[in-house]
Amino acid sequence: MKIVLLVGYYLENPQMTSKILTKRGGLAVKHTENVEEVMQIAANGEADLILMKVSLPDSVYQGKSVDGIKITQLLKADPQTASLPIILVTAHAMVGDKETFLDESGADGYISQPVVDHQDFVNQIKALLPD
Repeated sequence: MKIVLLVGYYLENPQMTSKILTKRGGLAVKHTENVEEVMQIAANGEADLILMKVSLPDSVYQGKSVDGIKITQLLKADPQTASLPIILVTAHAMVGDKETFLDESGADGYISQPVVDHQDFVNQIKALLPD
């Protein structure tokens, strides 16, 4: 079973997102807001894909405040985690935000919130999961 790591707070709550991914997608789900834990899970190969919230107001890594863009940059810059698919999830959905965030972060995908079509949400995630 493929494992999706949720980083940050999703949809109404992480439990709702977990239920959608488990029931509709047949996926296992982990959730954390701890950046050290994200880096460890990624480095240890304990996730097949990361859903990365862009806004992470309380996240700190190595003494510095970081958001989902910065965490994604760090993961993509590390040869050990560079191939791990990362989808940014954000309420920032103005014209140009998607392109800016993808270019800046190196992420593999972008999903704007709120998510209305749960099946489309699952399909976007499954499309980026490795075989």
